[in-house]
Amino acid sequence: MASTAARHLISLDDLTDHQLRSVVARGAEFAAGTAGRVRPLDGAIAGIYFRKTSTRTRTAFSSGALRLGAQTVTFNGGDLQTNTGETSEDTGLVFSRMLDVLVARTSGDPAELRAWATQSRMSVINAMSADEHPTQGLTDLTTLLGHFGRIEGLRVLYVGEGNNTAAALALGLTRFPGTELELRTPRGYGLAGDVLARALANAGTHGSRITERHDMAGLPAGSDVIYTTRWQTTGTSKPDPDWRDRFAPFQVNEDLWAGSPEAVFMHDLPAHRGEEVTAEVLDGKRSIAFDQAENKMHSAMAVLEWCRGGAGDDGVAR
Repeated sequence: MASTAARHLISLDDLTDHQLRSVVARGAEFAAGTAGRVRPLDGAIAGIYFRKTSTRTRTAFSSGALRLGAQTVTFNGGDLQTNTGETSEDTGLVFSRMLDVLVARTSGDPAELRAWATQSRMSVINAMSADEHPTQGLTDLTTLLGHFGRIEGLRVLYVGEGNNTAAALALGLTRFPGTELELRTPRGYGLAGDVLARALANAGTHGSRITERHDMAGLPAGSDVIYTTRWQTTGTSKPDPDWRDRFAPFQVNEDLWAGSPEAVFMHDLPAHRGEEVTAEVLDGKRSIAFDQAENKMHSAMAVLEWCRGGAGDDGVAR
């Protein structure tokens, strides 16, 4: 395994434009089966630490680490001495002395992960925080590249809550020239102001476009992708009792394809058929949601390889 200092991924903002493209391209190579049988994590130990539920992300990084040659140690929320009073800072220091990589979904606050990433021995990967789901964003970009052969110039309509998945999509997609991202979110459930500001800055730099509206009137025609996520984001609850009434107009159903008949459907899963999306759409021929789910593993492999210095910024394994 390469001996370079560990790299961390807490936010997509941690990646330069070139690194972002390299990791996405590498994920697409893993997905296409053209990456070769590389084992850049031979001899490494990867910690998989999830305080909150996960199916795709946890399985993706566990199986991805094993495929790249690492061994894994798994922790659940009740396993550690933080439950008996040890500080998070001390826990992070101990982890860094025994692990090479830590993939963590913790309290939802990225500050804890940032604190653990102040050392250079152990790579820290954010497996979802309250503000952003960076590895989902990389998965989405990998899926777009694999399906369309490009990301530049794609038009994406996102419908639903401006949650951590939407944040990662906004922060990632706007760094590709010519892309257009239109978000339709219920009022009070849009992108966080700082996320929208960062995405708008990206758009200004890279010649892309992002807009957000809080209604479903006048949907854009000619979208390449229609994307939604579960209304009840993992580990969260809605403060207002009538939130379902606010979200009901934002369901993804066949009507949304009237102006975009060639669009594919994406969903980060898990899905609740009959709520944010109809079964007809999720299980239909336009859906690539389960290809997207599989790409979580391929993207995880690209992230692990990059974090441990096993691939250069050009995405080529060393």
